[in-house]
Amino acid sequence: MNFIQDFITYASNNINQILSLFIDHIKLTALAVIIAILIGVPLGILIAYYKRASKPVIGTANLIQAIPSMALLGLSIPLLGIGVLPATTMVVLYSLLPIIKNTYTGVLNINEDTLEAAKAIGLTKFQILRKVRLPLALPIIMAGVRVSAVTAVGLMTMAGYIGAGGLGFLIFSGISTTNNYQILAGAVPAAILALLVDYIFASIEDLVTPLALQNLSNQSTKELARSRRRKKLILSLSGLAILALFVVTGLEGRSKKSDRHIIVGGKDFTEQYIMTHMMAEIIEAKTDIQVERKVNLGGTQVCFNALSNDEIDIYLDYTGTIYGDTLAYPPISDMEEVYNTSKKDLKKGYNIEVLEQMGFNNTYGIGVSKEIADKYNLKTVSDLARVSDKLTFGFSLEFINREDGLLGLERRYNFKAKDVKGLNGANKYLALDNGETDVLDVFATDGLIGLYDIVVLEDDKNFFPPYYAVPLVRAEILEEYPEIKTLLSDLGHMLDDATMIELNFQVDELQKDPAAVAREFLIDQGIID
Repeated sequence: MNFIQDFITYASNNINQILSLFIDHIKLTALAVIIAILIGVPLGILIAYYKRASKPVIGTANLIQAIPSMALLGLSIPLLGIGVLPATTMVVLYSLLPIIKNTYTGVLNINEDTLEAAKAIGLTKFQILRKVRLPLALPIIMAGVRVSAVTAVGLMTMAGYIGAGGLGFLIFSGISTTNNYQILAGAVPAAILALLVDYIFASIEDLVTPLALQNLSNQSTKELARSRRRKKLILSLSGLAILALFVVTGLEGRSKKSDRHIIVGGKDFTEQYIMTHMMAEIIEAKTDIQVERKVNLGGTQVCFNALSNDEIDIYLDYTGTIYGDTLAYPPISDMEEVYNTSKKDLKKGYNIEVLEQMGFNNTYGIGVSKEIADKYNLKTVSDLARVSDKLTFGFSLEFINREDGLLGLERRYNFKAKDVKGLNGANKYLALDNGETDVLDVFATDGLIGLYDIVVLEDDKNFFPPYYAVPLVRAEILEEYPEIKTLLSDLGHMLDDATMIELNFQVDELQKDPAAVAREFLIDQGIID
């Protein structure tokens, strides 16, 4: 009961954000379904008339349906970037199969006697399609559209992962910070929207089904007329509401956007949520620049590609990540060399400016529970290597696939884990606490290290490079707004490891909103009012 009350409290405190993302979700889903109908129905009609094309078209749609949604989204990012376009494209592709198949089936399977009668009265092929085939096929077509529309509501939660908005933002953020209230704040409205969409399309399905094909034995003529009027009213109001959403939000977007406008992005973990909001807050407070925030964009490559492709203007990265992952140099521990090489190479190769290092070094570490440390007498990573084949590692997905992560670590320390599980965000800590894993990768500024009594092992072979936080800015943006450099430099001087641990703890354990934590810190420092 307390959980329900706490969830209601959370939802009421964040109602504006939830409603805004709910509206975004409706717009994104409506756009994807409309595009899928405009593509799928003509394709279905085409292959009904030209049957040789049916196998390759339906086969391709089946193949797309077989690709995991996250994989399809990941494949689309390098081609389409981040935001609405790749999210909509992914949902459209997934929505095509039911629409194409049902259109094909409905148009093709019309009673031959009916078609012969139409030909006998002199109707052309196009007239037969328009006046006979399509009207009789509409119920089957709408059944396919209904399936696609309901599925699209769930699939569109993926949009939150790449900065397109929608209720998925709350779900992914909640998973990263183990905030169950936030997860539910995204999942519950998404489920309600799916039920509403199902009801709307079920009503359309009824209205387009000829009366002769409906079971009307339990309804009088008046009841049927009232029911159909009610459904038509609901559909009209729904259509007008969606149209109004597009018009109003489009006008708002135009009126809000100023000439002095930048986009600040961030990765998909707690510290990045906080820092994205903090950088945006200080720029907005100290300049007349309007800042758009794209939080929770995914991993390093997603953010770096977005910056390189002018889809965002600023994001916070880490020197070791730039040096080892983005630039693919072998990991080294020389702080000056890592910073200077990163700065020089990003400017030369990508026209991206690496600003001054901030005061905190969020380096990687390898952690174990106190129980495991005591059992195997573990103090260093070399100690861990001795018993690694007995232990299960729970590492973040990015760490598993990086040379300055597990790939290089295994070679430097010559160990091989019994098993490696990919876990992101706070889920790594929960798995360790539940005994499902024995080892995890940590960030030095993680707020949960102390809470879960994690023993961070000494990197005795100095494998991990320094990971000082550095803002990355597109060079043309810095030329246009040079004041940003000073503001972010001043911000960096206020932050150290202990401060970031405390700020991350407020989000991860105290379940505070990252934007609120960022703002409160800047107010406490006297930076903003």
